[in-house]
Amino acid sequence: MGIFKCLSACLLVSGVLLLNLPPGLCGCYKRIFSFGDSIIDTGNFVHMSGNGSSRYKELPYGMTFFKNATGRICDGRVLVDFYAQAFQLPMIPPNLPEQDSGRFPNGANFAVAGATAMPPAYYRRWNHSVPMPHSLGVQIGWFKQMLRRLAPGDDDGANKIRQQLLNESLIVLGEIGGNDYNYWFWYGDAAKPREQANQFIPDIVARIGSSVQELINLGATSILIPGNFPIGCVPSYLSMFPSSDPAGLDGRRCLRWFNDFSARHNQALRGEVRRLQARNPGAKLIYADYYGAAMEFVRDPGRFGIGNPLVACCGGGGPYHTGAACDRAAKVWGDPSGFASWDGLHMTEKAYEVIAQGVLNGPFADPPLLSC
Repeated sequence: MGIFKCLSACLLVSGVLLLNLPPGLCGCYKRIFSFGDSIIDTGNFVHMSGNGSSRYKELPYGMTFFKNATGRICDGRVLVDFYAQAFQLPMIPPNLPEQDSGRFPNGANFAVAGATAMPPAYYRRWNHSVPMPHSLGVQIGWFKQMLRRLAPGDDDGANKIRQQLLNESLIVLGEIGGNDYNYWFWYGDAAKPREQANQFIPDIVARIGSSVQELINLGATSILIPGNFPIGCVPSYLSMFPSSDPAGLDGRRCLRWFNDFSARHNQALRGEVRRLQARNPGAKLIYADYYGAAMEFVRDPGRFGIGNPLVACCGGGGPYHTGAACDRAAKVWGDPSGFASWDGLHMTEKAYEVIAQGVLNGPFADPPLLSC
């Protein structure tokens, strides 16, 4: 019993030390906790693969900023890296490699490539299979386990430490939900028309909203809630759903229906954020317009030094360079800084930097993230 009390006291002291760490030089946040999918995964997915092979463990992934593969599904940094750097914090580590022991003084990233907003069981009613079990609810479960490990117990002291830790942190909730739609569109058939995905939007948005509320109840006061990207401009979609009808493409040669779908999701999510803001006036909830930020380099790529924003930097042949997977045998079509798409589905570091700057400084977040 004496050993148990000593261990509890040590953990409590560790929690207090965490709270006394200096914040980033901007003075806004001491740490970042993030959730989502491959857009911001910094190594959880490759950690789960153990000693198994994965193209994400090899170059050309990571070829630019890091000069080696880091578990990011990108040529370099992803969005959460730019947010951390803007707040003068170290890059946020993935949770899973240190799930049972990490102190995470600057935060932790719970995002996993392939993750969905809804659990796989949700889709069984439509005879639809989702291959990844690590949904948003699972990630928040990991987060709660971490909080209880850093400040164990149910007494007022432990609860106060957990609440203060979150009060001093930025939560990045996604982007999440994109894969819920991707899996339906990619693996659909005549019995699963694309229009049926519209019925998922209210439930996915409600799940994101309930997760925001759960985090607020735990003590979070600053949460960034990003919308979905213009998937009709993604090379893999352009390759998978070619349109011979000019009406199916917009003026930038993107797929009109899929961009309209993303816009419907984002409109619903904006409404949910407004509802949550009214319910939680003490919390700072920031909607991030990833759609609008990405359309900046689709409309005017030359402004950012990007060539054709609709073709992949790494992959195979074909009009969108999506004829083969991006791996060590694939062709890299040039300097990734001249491309918006890295591997046909995920963006380049350059594209993520453009989006991050629009969120950090405006006008693609209200208020801009750096206005803390």
